[in-house]
Amino acid sequence: MRIAPVLFALAITGSASGQEARAPFVVQESGQGFATLDEALQAHRGQDFTVLIAPGVYRQCAVQQAGRVTFKAVRPGSAIFEGACEDKAALVLRGGGSVVDGLVFRGIRVPDGNGAGIRIEIGDLVVRNSMFLDSQEGILGGTDEASNITVDRSTFSGLGQCHETEDCAHSIYLASRGSVTITNSRFERGRGGHYVKLRVPRVRIADNSFDDSAGTRTNYMIDLPEGATGEIARNTFVQGTRKENWGGMIVVAAEQRKYRSAGLSVHDNVASLAPGQEKSPAFVANVSGERLALGENRLGAGVRAYEVRQP
Repeated sequence: MRIAPVLFALAITGSASGQEARAPFVVQESGQGFATLDEALQAHRGQDFTVLIAPGVYRQCAVQQAGRVTFKAVRPGSAIFEGACEDKAALVLRGGGSVVDGLVFRGIRVPDGNGAGIRIEIGDLVVRNSMFLDSQEGILGGTDEASNITVDRSTFSGLGQCHETEDCAHSIYLASRGSVTITNSRFERGRGGHYVKLRVPRVRIADNSFDDSAGTRTNYMIDLPEGATGEIARNTFVQGTRKENWGGMIVVAAEQRKYRSAGLSVHDNVASLAPGQEKSPAFVANVSGERLALGENRLGAGVRAYEVRQP
């Protein structure tokens, strides 16, 4: 029964009518229920609030225009979004800040090849306990602001493309003057592009799994095309056999030296090749011209530890 988790959540607020209790989208603070997520956002525009989302498959989308909003599944993994607003994403975020908790984004495709679960355009973002499946992109965003984005305990599977349009899409592709933190998450079965591509000055990528053994047309596990400082630690990498670009797992400043990379710490990671992979990639390929802080990493047969490349 779908309705029980929603009724429980509303009972906490103590202010929902019977009609609102049956609504799939309920604003926690007011107890108001709505038929669509976008209606809930419009009714509370400019406010800070949490919208509780009942189990179901929603072929719809929403645009956050203002305020700080938490999008929270009543039961993690049970609320599935398959629509795209503005030919961009299921959630287009341009408010004061956003939290996405427990949602699933599935099968999102748009004409320009960048169909994403989340498109972050303004504000900070926290994503946790969420899944991004079989779409062109998982999380996509670019801003000139110093935004801070955190992804934790989430899954990215069957994402990316370089063959549908001229420009590639990736599991995560973010750009800002702030920071990106990705922890305790799984990346697998890529369909093109990079698993993580970040144009930011500071990163923390730790305790994740990158399993490319079932990937196809994929490129790097982690691409920092403009350089970055921070930490890449305690991740597990498996490079598959059907690569479009197999030359490196972690590549730093391959496009330009916009941000300092001196001291970027790469340590306590484990990297190996999937059975049948006969290429010999560099675990870290450095194009920054600066000295990274390479610690001990456990590398399997055929994985070269480090390579300096010229720009």
